Amino acid sequence: MGVVNVTPDSFSGDGRPDAASAIEYAVQQHTWSADIVDIGGESTRPGHTPIDAQTERERLLPVIAGVRSRLGAQALISADTFKPDIFRAAHRAGADILNSIWGLPDELLEVAVECGAAVIAMHNKATAFYEGDVVDEVLGFLGEAAERAVGAGIPAAHVILDPGIGFGKLPDHNLAVLRSLKRLTALGFPTLIGPSRKSTIGKLTGRDPHERGFGTAATVALAIAAGIDIVRVHDVKEMRDVISVCDAIERGWRPTGWT
Repeated sequence: MGVVNVTPDSFSGDGRPDAASAIEYAVQQHTWSADIVDIGGESTRPGHTPIDAQTERERLLPVIAGVRSRLGAQALISADTFKPDIFRAAHRAGADILNSIWGLPDELLEVAVECGAAVIAMHNKATAFYEGDVVDEVLGFLGEAAERAVGAGIPAAHVILDPGIGFGKLPDHNLAVLRSLKRLTALGFPTLIGPSRKSTIGKLTGRDPHERGFGTAATVALAIAAGIDIVRVHDVKEMRDVISVCDAIERGWRPTGWT
């Protein structure tokens, strides 16, 4: 999954508030072999300033429509939003998947069911405080969200669980979650992680966001070994190489023409 931030306020400095630029970048990510293009119009970095629904709509919808027009049915598009009305409009514009950083509140889930969309439910919380074990809480939250989604009529294969690396978690919380990814995959649903360029990698390496590619690659490799299905990344071309090698070792994948 490639990241397309249609915002001037991106933690990693890759925001593209201009719709034409964002569309071109999404198409380029597809060329680099992104299977899913994740398009978001609101920054979710720590300390971000929330935007109103109209602003998000004006940023997000033209880019989704433009990418769908350019790529047709070749690529999956996910809309990174947690607003029900915004996702309904995004789905009409061409989005296949709801990617919600705040789990699946009832009204948002209802819209996803109405649209027949796949969903990504991410764990998040406003304050990085955990009375018990962080992994237990994350898995409990995601398991409950998955059960509600299936109960509402979404096929289990279309319910994707994301533990929310960097969201409502301190660095040691993030490391605990990354260390326990096999517990996440054991829930039996498709899984996703988004470790790309996150601040925990920066704290470990001392590098700025645009220099965290190798640190991100380490998390991607470990995630694939743990059975994670989707990795959300900024550096699509480079991470595809990491994925290809890991898939060959862990999952028996071979490129076309392999002898």
